[in-house]
Amino acid sequence: MRRKDFIKTVIGGTTAMALTPLYNWSKELNETDIQLPVLFIGHGSPMNGIEDNEFSQKWAKLGREIPRPKAVLVVSAHWLTKGTHITAMENPKTIHDFGGFPQALFDVQYPAKGNPILAEETAKLITSTQVGLDHNWGLDHGTWTVVRHMYPDADIPVLQLSIDYNKPPQYHYELAKELAVLRRKGVLIIGSGNMVHNLRMVAWDKLNEPEYGFDWANEMNSLFKQKITDNDFKSLINYQSLGTAAKLAIPTPDHYYPLLYTLGLQNGKDEISFFNDKAVGGSLTMTSVKIG
Repeated sequence: MRRKDFIKTVIGGTTAMALTPLYNWSKELNETDIQLPVLFIGHGSPMNGIEDNEFSQKWAKLGREIPRPKAVLVVSAHWLTKGTHITAMENPKTIHDFGGFPQALFDVQYPAKGNPILAEETAKLITSTQVGLDHNWGLDHGTWTVVRHMYPDADIPVLQLSIDYNKPPQYHYELAKELAVLRRKGVLIIGSGNMVHNLRMVAWDKLNEPEYGFDWANEMNSLFKQKITDNDFKSLINYQSLGTAAKLAIPTPDHYYPLLYTLGLQNGKDEISFFNDKAVGGSLTMTSVKIG
C-alpha cells in the first residue's frame, strides 16, 4: 500500500473514530453566554438519596430550574486522596461507602456515564498541580445521593474531583479558581459536604425533631452564612481562627473543604442564596449555597 493510501485509510478509519469524540466534546464545550451557577450541597445522611423529603425535593427542583448542563463535576467530601485526581472512566460505578443502612439504599444504582475526554481537558486546566486520571473510584454517596434527585434519568455525564487531604484550605480555594471556565462551557460544579458536621456529637434521639441544632452549631451556621454573604472568604479559609464553636463545627475538614471549592468559583458578580438551611441532630447542618 502506498503511503498516501495508508494515511487515507488510517484517517478514515480507527484514528478518525478516536478523534471524533474529542472533536464533538470540544465543540460542545465552546463558551456560551450562559454561565452555570455553582452549588454547595449539604448532603447529610445517605438516606436522603432515596427519601422524598424537603431536602431531596429541593435538589430535584434545582435540577429543573438550572439550565441543563452538558456534564456535572462534583467535589465530594467522601473522596479524600493523596494528590488530586479526577474520574476518567466511561462508566463510573455507584459506590455504597457506608454501613448500617437499609438494603434499599445498597440496591441503588445510578448509571450515569462518565466522560474521559472531559476529564482530560479538566485536568489540563489545573496547572498548580498534576491531576491524575482515575479509573478505579466512581460516584460515592456524596455525589449520587444528590445528583440522582436532580437528574433522575442519569442522562448527563457525572465526574468527581478528589480532595487532596494533605493540602491546607488555601490550596483547595485556589485550585477551584482554575476550573472557573467550565461554568461557561456547560459544566455544573457541585461541592458536596456539610458546613457543620460533627458526627461524634449527633443527638441521635433528636434526628426526627425539626431544626434541632446545638447553640454552637446554630452560631457557626449563622456566622458561615454571614461570611459568605459578605464575601469574607479569607475568614472562611482560616476557619480555625473563628473560635471554639468552629472547632466543634469542623472537627475534621473533609465535609468543609467542598465549600471552599464552591467559594473559589465565585466571580464577585454572582448572586448568593441559601437553601435547605436547617440543623439536623444537633451537630449537623444541611445549609446549602447557590452561587450565580
